[in-house]
Amino acid sequence: MDFDALFTSHLDTLKAEGNYRVFADLERSCGNFPRAANHKDGQLRDVTVWCSNDYLGMGQNPKVVNAMVDAVRACGTGAGGTRNIGGTNHHHILLEQELADLHGKDAALLFTSGYVSNWAALGTLGARIPGAVILSDEKNHASMIEGIRHSRADKVLWRHNDWRDLDRKLHAVGDRPKIVAFESVYSMDGDISPIREIIEVCEAHGAMSYIDEVHAVGMYGPRGGGVSEREDLADRIDLIEGTLGKAYGCVGGYITGSAPLVDFIRSFSSGFIFTTALPPAVAAAATASIKHLKASSAERQAQADRVALLRARLTAAGIPHLENDSHIIPVMIGDPVKCRMISDILMNDWGIYVQPINYPTVPKGTERLRITPGPLHTVSDIDHLVRALTSLWRQCALAHAVA
Repeated sequence: MDFDALFTSHLDTLKAEGNYRVFADLERSCGNFPRAANHKDGQLRDVTVWCSNDYLGMGQNPKVVNAMVDAVRACGTGAGGTRNIGGTNHHHILLEQELADLHGKDAALLFTSGYVSNWAALGTLGARIPGAVILSDEKNHASMIEGIRHSRADKVLWRHNDWRDLDRKLHAVGDRPKIVAFESVYSMDGDISPIREIIEVCEAHGAMSYIDEVHAVGMYGPRGGGVSEREDLADRIDLIEGTLGKAYGCVGGYITGSAPLVDFIRSFSSGFIFTTALPPAVAAAATASIKHLKASSAERQAQADRVALLRARLTAAGIPHLENDSHIIPVMIGDPVKCRMISDILMNDWGIYVQPINYPTVPKGTERLRITPGPLHTVSDIDHLVRALTSLWRQCALAHAVA
Protein backbone atom coordinates (compact mmCIF):
# COMPACT_ATOMS: atom_id res chain seq x y z
CA MET A 1 0.00 0.00 0.00
CA ASP A 2 1.19 3.53 -0.77
CA PHE A 3 0.83 5.01 2.70
CA ASP A 4 2.16 8.44 1.73
CA ALA A 5 -0.51 8.69 -0.97
CA LEU A 6 -3.15 7.87 1.64
CA PHE A 7 -1.78 10.48 4.03
CA THR A 8 -1.60 13.09 1.27
CA SER A 9 -5.19 12.42 0.26
CA HIS A 10 -6.44 13.05 3.77
CA LEU A 11 -4.32 16.19 4.07
CA ASP A 12 -5.66 17.47 0.74
CA THR A 13 -9.20 17.03 2.05
CA LEU A 14 -8.33 19.05 5.14
CA LYS A 15 -6.92 21.82 2.97
CA ALA A 16 -9.96 21.85 0.68
CA GLU A 17 -12.25 22.18 3.71
CA GLY A 18 -10.18 25.05 5.10
CA ASN A 19 -9.30 23.06 8.22
CA TYR A 20 -5.60 22.43 7.53
CA ARG A 21 -3.54 23.89 10.35
CA VAL A 22 -0.57 26.15 9.65
CA PHE A 23 1.65 27.03 12.60
CA ALA A 24 3.14 30.49 12.86
CA ASP A 25 6.92 30.44 13.36
CA LEU A 26 7.24 32.75 16.36
CA GLU A 27 10.03 33.69 18.72
CA ARG A 28 8.84 35.22 21.96
CA SER A 29 10.91 38.06 23.35
CA CYS A 30 11.44 37.88 27.11
CA GLY A 31 10.74 41.26 28.64
CA ASN A 32 8.82 42.37 25.57
CA PHE A 33 5.71 40.14 25.63
CA PRO A 34 3.18 40.25 23.92
CA ARG A 35 5.63 41.15 21.17
CA ALA A 36 7.20 38.32 19.20
CA ALA A 37 9.33 37.87 16.10
CA ASN A 38 7.70 36.08 13.19
CA HIS A 39 10.10 34.07 11.03
CA LYS A 40 8.82 33.95 7.45
CA ASP A 41 10.58 33.54 4.10
CA GLY A 42 13.97 34.07 5.71
CA GLN A 43 12.95 37.37 7.26
CA LEU A 44 11.94 38.58 10.70
CA ARG A 45 9.05 40.89 11.47
CA ASP A 46 7.56 42.04 14.74
CA VAL A 47 4.03 40.96 15.62
CA THR A 48 1.76 41.38 18.61
CA VAL A 49 0.38 38.14 20.01
CA TRP A 50 -3.34 38.21 20.86
CA CYS A 51 -4.09 34.52 21.39
CA SER A 52 -1.57 33.28 23.94
CA ASN A 53 -2.65 31.17 26.90
CA ASP A 54 0.18 32.75 28.90
CA TYR A 55 -2.70 34.88 30.11
CA LEU A 56 -0.83 37.00 32.64
CA GLY A 57 2.60 37.12 31.02
CA MET A 58 4.09 35.06 33.84
CA GLY A 59 6.34 33.25 31.36
CA GLN A 60 8.59 36.30 31.44
CA ASN A 61 8.11 37.37 35.06
CA PRO A 62 11.61 37.93 36.53
CA LYS A 63 10.85 35.81 39.61
CA VAL A 64 9.78 32.89 37.42
CA VAL A 65 12.66 33.24 34.97
CA ASN A 66 15.26 33.51 37.73
CA ALA A 67 13.84 30.52 39.58
CA MET A 68 14.17 28.41 36.45
CA VAL A 69 17.69 29.60 35.65
CA ASP A 70 18.86 29.05 39.24
CA ALA A 71 17.39 25.54 39.28
CA VAL A 72 19.01 24.62 35.95
CA ARG A 73 22.39 25.70 37.28
CA ALA A 74 21.81 23.77 40.50
CA CYS A 75 20.10 20.60 39.16
CA GLY A 76 20.77 20.45 35.43
CA THR A 77 18.21 20.30 32.67
CA GLY A 78 16.34 17.00 33.01
CA ALA A 79 14.64 14.92 35.67
CA GLY A 80 16.58 11.75 34.85
CA GLY A 81 13.55 9.60 34.15
CA THR A 82 10.30 8.68 35.83
CA ARG A 83 9.93 9.55 39.49
CA ASN A 84 9.75 5.84 40.24
CA ILE A 85 13.17 5.23 38.66
CA GLY A 86 14.97 8.57 38.64
CA GLY A 87 13.68 9.66 42.01
CA THR A 88 11.55 12.60 43.00
CA ASN A 89 13.46 15.85 42.89
CA HIS A 90 12.85 18.08 45.88
CA HIS A 91 11.46 20.77 43.56
CA HIS A 92 8.63 18.35 42.67
CA ILE A 93 7.76 17.97 46.34
CA LEU A 94 7.75 21.72 46.91
CA LEU A 95 5.53 22.32 43.89
CA GLU A 96 3.01 19.64 44.91
CA GLN A 97 2.83 21.16 48.38
CA GLU A 98 2.22 24.59 46.84
CA LEU A 99 -0.55 23.21 44.62
CA ALA A 100 -2.27 21.36 47.45
CA ASP A 101 -2.24 24.56 49.49
CA LEU A 102 -3.56 26.57 46.51
CA HIS A 103 -6.72 24.46 46.37
CA GLY A 104 -7.00 23.65 50.07
CA LYS A 105 -6.45 19.93 49.48
CA ASP A 106 -4.44 17.27 51.27
CA ALA A 107 -2.23 16.37 48.33
CA ALA A 108 -1.33 17.06 44.70
CA LEU A 109 0.30 15.09 41.89
CA LEU A 110 2.26 16.46 38.93
CA PHE A 111 1.96 15.37 35.32
CA THR A 112 3.76 16.43 32.17
CA SER A 113 0.78 18.40 30.82
CA GLY A 114 -2.81 19.28 31.57
CA TYR A 115 -3.86 16.93 28.78
CA VAL A 116 -2.02 14.04 30.43
CA SER A 117 -3.38 14.83 33.90
CA ASN A 118 -6.97 14.65 32.64
CA TRP A 119 -6.33 11.58 30.51
CA ALA A 120 -4.51 9.76 33.31
CA ALA A 121 -6.79 10.70 36.18
CA LEU A 122 -10.11 10.02 34.47
CA GLY A 123 -8.71 6.95 32.77
CA THR A 124 -7.57 5.51 36.10
CA LEU A 125 -10.70 6.38 38.05
CA GLY A 126 -13.03 4.95 35.42
CA ALA A 127 -11.01 1.79 34.98
CA ARG A 128 -10.23 1.06 38.62
CA ILE A 129 -13.53 1.86 40.36
CA PRO A 130 -15.73 -1.23 39.85
CA GLY A 131 -18.94 -0.47 37.98
CA ALA A 132 -18.16 3.23 37.65
CA VAL A 133 -20.05 5.47 35.26
CA ILE A 134 -18.66 8.85 34.24
CA LEU A 135 -21.11 11.66 33.53
CA SER A 136 -19.40 14.15 31.24
CA ASP A 137 -20.48 17.63 30.17
CA GLU A 138 -21.02 17.46 26.41
CA LYS A 139 -18.48 20.23 25.80
CA ASN A 140 -15.64 18.80 27.86
CA HIS A 141 -12.10 19.06 26.52
CA ALA A 142 -10.59 16.37 24.28
CA SER A 143 -8.25 15.30 27.10
CA MET A 144 -11.22 14.46 29.32
CA ILE A 145 -12.99 12.66 26.48
CA GLU A 146 -9.88 10.58 25.77
CA GLY A 147 -9.42 9.74 29.44
CA ILE A 148 -13.00 8.54 29.72
CA ARG A 149 -12.67 6.51 26.51
CA HIS A 150 -9.41 4.99 27.73
CA SER A 151 -11.05 3.95 31.02
CA ARG A 152 -13.70 1.90 29.16
CA ALA A 153 -16.14 2.92 31.85
CA ASP A 154 -19.73 3.61 30.89
CA LYS A 155 -20.19 7.23 29.85
CA VAL A 156 -23.26 9.44 30.04
CA LEU A 157 -23.28 12.87 28.39
CA TRP A 158 -25.26 15.68 29.98
CA ARG A 159 -26.25 18.92 28.30
CA HIS A 160 -23.67 21.66 28.56
CA ASN A 161 -23.84 23.44 31.93
CA ASP A 162 -27.36 22.06 32.49
CA TRP A 163 -27.33 20.90 36.10
CA ARG A 164 -30.99 19.89 35.89
CA ASP A 165 -30.18 17.48 33.06
CA LEU A 166 -27.26 16.20 35.14
CA ASP A 167 -29.63 15.64 38.07
CA ARG A 168 -32.00 13.58 35.92
CA LYS A 169 -29.21 11.48 34.49
CA LEU A 170 -27.58 10.86 37.86
CA HIS A 171 -30.95 9.67 39.13
CA ALA A 172 -31.28 7.32 36.14
CA VAL A 173 -27.85 5.78 36.83
CA GLY A 174 -28.99 4.54 40.22
CA ASP A 175 -26.64 3.24 42.89
CA ARG A 176 -23.55 2.72 40.73
CA PRO A 177 -20.36 4.66 41.57
CA LYS A 178 -20.69 7.98 39.74
CA ILE A 179 -18.05 10.51 38.63
CA VAL A 180 -19.17 13.89 37.30
CA ALA A 181 -16.59 15.57 35.05
CA PHE A 182 -16.87 19.20 33.99
CA GLU A 183 -14.85 22.38 33.50
CA SER A 184 -15.00 25.76 35.18
CA VAL A 185 -14.09 27.94 32.17
CA TYR A 186 -14.73 26.48 28.73
CA SER A 187 -11.90 27.66 26.55
CA MET A 188 -13.60 28.16 23.19
CA ASP A 189 -16.82 29.95 24.19
CA GLY A 190 -15.38 31.36 27.41
CA ASP A 191 -18.48 30.52 29.42
CA ILE A 192 -18.29 29.62 33.12
CA SER A 193 -20.13 26.64 34.54
CA PRO A 194 -22.70 26.85 37.40
CA ILE A 195 -20.33 25.16 39.82
CA ARG A 196 -22.44 25.52 42.95
CA GLU A 197 -25.49 23.90 41.39
CA ILE A 198 -23.43 21.09 39.86
CA ILE A 199 -21.78 20.34 43.21
CA GLU A 200 -25.11 20.30 45.02
CA VAL A 201 -26.45 17.79 42.49
CA CYS A 202 -23.32 15.66 42.93
CA GLU A 203 -23.69 15.72 46.70
CA ALA A 204 -27.36 14.79 46.50
CA HIS A 205 -26.51 11.69 44.47
CA GLY A 206 -23.27 10.73 46.23
CA ALA A 207 -21.24 11.37 43.07
CA MET A 208 -17.56 12.25 42.89
CA SER A 209 -17.04 15.77 41.51
CA TYR A 210 -14.15 16.28 39.06
CA ILE A 211 -13.48 19.81 37.82
CA ASP A 212 -11.00 20.97 35.18
CA GLU A 213 -9.78 24.45 36.14
CA VAL A 214 -7.01 24.76 33.53
CA HIS A 215 -8.29 28.05 32.09
CA ALA A 216 -9.05 29.45 35.53
CA VAL A 217 -6.11 28.70 37.83
CA GLY A 218 -4.05 31.82 38.39
CA MET A 219 -6.87 33.87 36.87
CA TYR A 220 -9.70 33.83 39.42
CA GLY A 221 -10.00 33.82 43.18
CA PRO A 222 -8.11 35.90 45.74
CA ARG A 223 -5.03 33.65 45.42
CA GLY A 224 -5.55 32.39 41.89
CA GLY A 225 -7.14 29.10 42.93
CA GLY A 226 -9.67 29.31 40.10
CA VAL A 227 -13.41 29.84 39.90
CA SER A 228 -13.95 27.25 42.64
CA GLU A 229 -11.87 29.39 44.99
CA ARG A 230 -13.61 32.59 43.91
CA GLU A 231 -16.98 31.00 44.69
CA ASP A 232 -15.67 29.48 47.96
CA LEU A 233 -16.50 25.97 46.74
CA ALA A 234 -13.11 24.26 46.45
CA ASP A 235 -13.55 22.32 49.69
CA ARG A 236 -16.72 20.69 48.31
CA ILE A 237 -15.06 19.41 45.10
CA ASP A 238 -13.42 15.99 45.26
CA LEU A 239 -10.78 16.45 42.55
CA ILE A 240 -9.49 19.73 41.12
CA GLU A 241 -7.33 19.44 38.00
CA GLY A 242 -5.23 22.26 36.60
CA THR A 243 -2.31 23.27 34.46
CA LEU A 244 0.98 25.07 34.85
CA GLY A 245 1.13 25.93 31.15
CA LYS A 246 -1.35 28.81 30.92
CA ALA A 247 -1.68 31.56 33.54
CA TYR A 248 1.40 30.25 35.39
CA GLY A 249 3.55 30.57 32.27
CA CYS A 250 5.33 27.21 32.51
CA VAL A 251 4.39 23.67 31.46
CA GLY A 252 2.80 20.68 33.17
CA GLY A 253 -0.48 19.54 34.68
CA TYR A 254 -1.67 18.37 38.07
CA ILE A 255 -4.49 17.02 40.17
CA THR A 256 -5.34 17.82 43.78
CA GLY A 257 -7.60 16.04 46.24
CA SER A 258 -7.64 13.91 49.38
CA ALA A 259 -4.49 11.99 50.24
CA PRO A 260 -6.05 8.57 49.42
CA LEU A 261 -7.43 9.82 46.08
CA VAL A 262 -4.11 11.30 44.95
CA ASP A 263 -2.14 8.27 46.15
CA PHE A 264 -4.58 5.99 44.30
CA ILE A 265 -3.90 7.76 41.00
CA ARG A 266 -0.16 7.93 41.72
CA SER A 267 -0.09 4.19 42.32
CA PHE A 268 -2.25 2.97 39.43
CA SER A 269 -2.01 5.53 36.62
CA SER A 270 0.22 4.46 33.73
CA GLY A 271 0.21 8.08 32.56
CA PHE A 272 2.11 8.97 35.71
CA ILE A 273 4.13 5.83 36.40
CA PHE A 274 5.75 5.44 32.98
CA THR A 275 6.34 9.09 32.03
CA THR A 276 9.56 11.04 32.57
CA ALA A 277 9.03 13.64 35.27
CA LEU A 278 8.99 17.38 34.68
CA PRO A 279 12.47 18.93 34.76
CA PRO A 280 13.25 20.30 38.24
CA ALA A 281 13.76 23.75 36.74
CA VAL A 282 10.19 23.77 35.42
CA ALA A 283 8.90 22.78 38.85
CA ALA A 284 10.94 25.55 40.48
CA ALA A 285 9.65 28.14 38.02
CA ALA A 286 6.04 27.01 38.47
CA THR A 287 6.39 27.18 42.25
CA ALA A 288 7.67 30.75 41.98
CA SER A 289 4.78 31.68 39.67
CA ILE A 290 2.13 30.20 41.96
CA LYS A 291 3.62 31.87 45.03
CA HIS A 292 3.69 35.23 43.26
CA LEU A 293 0.08 35.03 42.08
CA LYS A 294 -1.09 33.89 45.52
CA ALA A 295 0.18 37.19 46.89
CA SER A 296 -0.40 39.53 43.93
CA SER A 297 -3.71 40.37 42.30
CA ALA A 298 -2.24 43.18 40.18
CA GLU A 299 -1.83 40.97 37.12
CA ARG A 300 -5.39 39.64 37.37
CA GLN A 301 -6.85 43.12 37.78
CA ALA A 302 -4.88 44.58 34.87
CA GLN A 303 -5.92 41.66 32.68
CA ALA A 304 -9.58 42.09 33.59
CA ASP A 305 -9.36 45.79 32.76
CA ARG A 306 -7.92 45.01 29.31
CA VAL A 307 -10.66 42.46 28.63
CA ALA A 308 -13.38 44.95 29.55
CA LEU A 309 -11.83 47.66 27.40
CA LEU A 310 -11.45 45.45 24.34
CA ARG A 311 -15.01 44.14 24.67
CA ALA A 312 -16.34 47.69 24.82
CA ARG A 313 -14.32 48.73 21.77
CA LEU A 314 -15.43 45.68 19.77
CA THR A 315 -19.06 46.31 20.63
CA ALA A 316 -18.79 49.96 19.62
CA ALA A 317 -17.20 48.93 16.32
CA GLY A 318 -19.90 46.34 15.58
CA ILE A 319 -17.50 43.39 15.65
CA PRO A 320 -19.46 40.23 16.65
CA HIS A 321 -18.11 38.50 19.73
CA LEU A 322 -19.58 36.03 22.19
CA GLU A 323 -20.59 37.54 25.52
CA ASN A 324 -19.32 35.67 28.57
CA ASP A 325 -17.99 36.32 32.06
CA SER A 326 -14.43 35.15 31.43
CA HIS A 327 -11.22 36.51 29.95
CA ILE A 328 -11.74 34.77 26.58
CA ILE A 329 -13.18 36.81 23.70
CA PRO A 330 -14.34 34.72 20.73
CA VAL A 331 -14.82 36.82 17.59
CA MET A 332 -17.17 34.77 15.45
CA ILE A 333 -16.46 34.18 11.75
CA GLY A 334 -18.50 31.05 10.92
CA ASP A 335 -16.48 29.92 7.91
CA PRO A 336 -13.13 28.07 7.98
CA VAL A 337 -11.71 29.60 4.79
CA LYS A 338 -12.63 33.14 5.82
CA CYS A 339 -11.32 32.53 9.33
CA ARG A 340 -7.94 31.46 7.95
CA MET A 341 -7.93 34.35 5.48
CA ILE A 342 -8.68 36.97 8.13
CA SER A 343 -5.98 35.55 10.37
CA ASP A 344 -3.45 35.71 7.52
CA ILE A 345 -4.36 39.31 6.65
CA LEU A 346 -4.06 40.37 10.27
CA MET A 347 -0.60 38.84 10.43
CA ASN A 348 0.68 39.98 7.04
CA ASP A 349 -0.81 43.47 6.85
CA TRP A 350 -1.27 44.51 10.45
CA GLY A 351 1.38 42.64 12.47
CA ILE A 352 -1.33 41.00 14.59
CA TYR A 353 -1.20 37.29 15.42
CA VAL A 354 -4.54 35.63 16.17
CA GLN A 355 -4.68 31.95 15.30
CA PRO A 356 -7.92 30.81 13.58
CA ILE A 357 -9.95 28.25 15.52
CA ASN A 358 -11.56 25.77 13.14
CA TYR A 359 -13.03 22.25 13.25
CA PRO A 360 -12.46 19.91 15.10
CA THR A 361 -11.58 22.29 17.94
CA VAL A 362 -14.99 23.91 17.46
CA PRO A 363 -18.06 22.64 15.58
CA LYS A 364 -18.30 23.40 11.87
CA GLY A 365 -20.01 26.72 11.25
CA THR A 366 -18.70 28.24 14.51
CA GLU A 367 -15.16 29.06 13.36
CA ARG A 368 -13.69 32.00 15.21
CA LEU A 369 -10.76 34.10 16.28
CA ARG A 370 -10.10 33.46 19.97
CA ILE A 371 -8.65 36.62 21.52
CA THR A 372 -7.09 36.66 24.98
CA PRO A 373 -6.08 40.15 26.14
CA GLY A 374 -3.41 40.26 28.79
CA PRO A 375 -2.15 42.80 31.33
CA LEU A 376 0.79 43.67 29.07
CA HIS A 377 -1.33 44.69 26.08
CA THR A 378 -1.45 48.48 25.90
CA VAL A 379 -4.40 50.72 25.06
CA SER A 380 -2.56 51.45 21.80
CA ASP A 381 -2.42 47.70 21.09
CA ILE A 382 -6.17 47.45 21.61
CA ASP A 383 -6.84 50.42 19.34
CA HIS A 384 -4.67 48.89 16.62
CA LEU A 385 -6.46 45.52 16.85
CA VAL A 386 -9.92 47.11 16.67
CA ARG A 387 -8.90 49.28 13.70
CA ALA A 388 -7.65 46.18 11.87
CA LEU A 389 -10.78 44.16 12.55
CA THR A 390 -13.03 47.08 11.63
CA SER A 391 -11.23 47.49 8.31
CA LEU A 392 -11.59 43.78 7.54
CA TRP A 393 -15.28 43.73 8.50
CA ARG A 394 -15.96 46.65 6.18
CA GLN A 395 -14.13 44.90 3.34
CA CYS A 396 -16.08 41.69 3.94
CA ALA A 397 -19.39 43.59 4.04
CA LEU A 398 -18.54 45.39 0.80
CA ALA A 399 -17.54 42.15 -0.90
CA HIS A 400 -20.76 40.50 0.25
CA ALA A 401 -22.82 43.43 -1.02
CA VAL A 402 -21.13 43.30 -4.44
CA ALA A 403 -21.60 39.53 -4.66
